[in-house]
Amino acid sequence: MDATPAPSTQIQMTGAARAVALEVLLRGPVSRSRIAQRLGLSAGSLTRLTRPLVDAGLLVEEDGGPDRESRAGRRSRPLAVNPAAYHFLGVKVTGDAVHAVLTNLRAEALTSARRPLTDRGPASVVAAVRELADECTTGGPPVSRVGVSLGGHVREHTTVITAPFLGWTGEVPLGGLLSKSLSLPVVVDNDLLALTRAEHWFGAARGHDRCAVLTIGSGIGYGLVMHDTVVDSPDAGIGLLSHVPLDPLGPLCPDGHRGCATAMLTQSSLCAAVSVGLRRPVSYEECLDLAASGDPVAARVVTDAGRALGRLVAAIANFTLVRKIVLAGEGVRLAEVARAAVDEAVREGRTPSAAPLQLDIRQSDFTHWARGAATTAIQAHVLDM
Repeated sequence: MDATPAPSTQIQMTGAARAVALEVLLRGPVSRSRIAQRLGLSAGSLTRLTRPLVDAGLLVEEDGGPDRESRAGRRSRPLAVNPAAYHFLGVKVTGDAVHAVLTNLRAEALTSARRPLTDRGPASVVAAVRELADECTTGGPPVSRVGVSLGGHVREHTTVITAPFLGWTGEVPLGGLLSKSLSLPVVVDNDLLALTRAEHWFGAARGHDRCAVLTIGSGIGYGLVMHDTVVDSPDAGIGLLSHVPLDPLGPLCPDGHRGCATAMLTQSSLCAAVSVGLRRPVSYEECLDLAASGDPVAARVVTDAGRALGRLVAAIANFTLVRKIVLAGEGVRLAEVARAAVDEAVREGRTPSAAPLQLDIRQSDFTHWARGAATTAIQAHVLDM
């Protein structure tokens, strides 16, 4: 656990104080002069706003060495968030299991647990989350808020409209059900949007006001950040890129599209293509292992998939003008094994005078997705202070 003590009192912040706290949370440790510059505050106003946050234990002062922005080498005291100030439970719900992680205010995982789902009904999901909450928090710090993410359409961070992997087709007030069961505030989010929030606030895209997150695995997911805000809409997180055409000679997807993102990049599609070529069932990891070792069938399939992935990455960058794209998801190892093909296709799909594109590959498991749900809870908590 964190050594820094938690704040002794609940903090109620004004809009200006909340802006300061967010600046430190997202960019800290950061000097007071930099905060004042970014937020347009005077030194006196900043001191007035930060003092109660430091006294309450939400923010802490760190040794910063000589401050290059100050005169005569005066020592600075950069501000950082106290990660032990609050704790959050993040939960990722899949079609066959529920994964939970206890995090601090920086969405750093402290402990994690998993429960299989033998029944996909809302009551079973609520019961599994309750068991995981008890397991992750017993004997530990109190939890301020719970975040839950799943694949599907969520309205107002509380009601699940559809959840295909769970077979939910009618409205399910999951947030209310969980809040009543846990006696805690609960926010519910689409899993891809939650993961995008985590990468933007605390992950590979931290510090970027425009970025995109692309996930490959059982499906194709896409999240976009513009002007430091995750782009959200009823269509966000429902696989809008799943059927983007990438190879006119590629295989068919289950919906009959030839060479689309689903046909070229999903785990099941790669397994099917390699299995047909080798005339035996092949797992996803074996596909990649065979390709890496030079097997002609697997190497061809994986290289073609890498080129398709590069084309999709280039298209995202060209249409959105982002310079940072994070690749994640359970199938992301494809980008590592086929990295040369990915990079070649990105170069072919971008004009030579375009700004360099930063492509960050993030190894993902369900704890990573659960941290996304915790980040949604952190955002809700900080903005509600």
